[in-house]
Amino acid sequence: MRILFTLPHFYQATDKGKHASLDKDPRPRMIALSMALTALRGLYSQSQCTIDIAKCVTLPANQSNRNQIDIVICTTQDAHLLSHIPLPAGSFKHHQTQTEPMLLGFECQAVLRDCLGQYDYYCYLEDDLILHDPWLFVKLGWFTHHAGNGCLLQLNRYEVSPNGQVAKAYVDGDLLPHLTAKFQNVQEQPQFVGKVMEQSVKFQRALNPHSGCYFLNAEQMEYWVKQPYFLDRDCSFVGPLESAATLGIMKTFKIYKPAPSHANFLEIQHFG
Repeated sequence: MRILFTLPHFYQATDKGKHASLDKDPRPRMIALSMALTALRGLYSQSQCTIDIAKCVTLPANQSNRNQIDIVICTTQDAHLLSHIPLPAGSFKHHQTQTEPMLLGFECQAVLRDCLGQYDYYCYLEDDLILHDPWLFVKLGWFTHHAGNGCLLQLNRYEVSPNGQVAKAYVDGDLLPHLTAKFQNVQEQPQFVGKVMEQSVKFQRALNPHSGCYFLNAEQMEYWVKQPYFLDRDCSFVGPLESAATLGIMKTFKIYKPAPSHANFLEIQHFG
């Protein structure tokens, strides 16, 4: 399976940064991006092995799902930290633009569109999101097989804390219904229940479809690109960052997320 990942990345040191990408200390952004990229390569590339201690050799591992991945990082105006990321040459491709920083997510959409027909999955994730699930694409394939390509399963985004009142919190809780009502009808096919490894798992239409990421199979990506609003840079859902990550897919697909009772069936970590 061929998988294309696109990430928007921006960093510019300031004293008044509202976002972490504007913080005066670059280290958290470097760590976040390094962890995100390392996870993609470790989880989904073919560079995986098991060590045969007795024979002092390494053997290929996890070859039942043979993937070829490409990672494209979109930046703007030379405001980035890519030269400081401790990864070997060739780990990713650098796509430079001159767009407004808040609109980089739309540049990622353009990259995905330009690569139509070359991949089995087309993926977008913000540069501080870290995957931990090697079975992500197996689960997505299972879901679309049963629910259809018109339904898109989004990941539950979470944060962890060693000192907080709770160790793990899912941060994209329900929004007030009117905030997404003009883009989606959550009463249409409101839930889906499937059985996975003898366990019933519940999925529900998302009042907050935002996850900072999306993962589309080839048919879904091709369908989205054909819509008249594709890449119109509409920023009417919360703001530019949220719109780039979520508005287009919300207009196009029925968005589901695993219900809170099964939130960790499909999830992604938000760094920091």
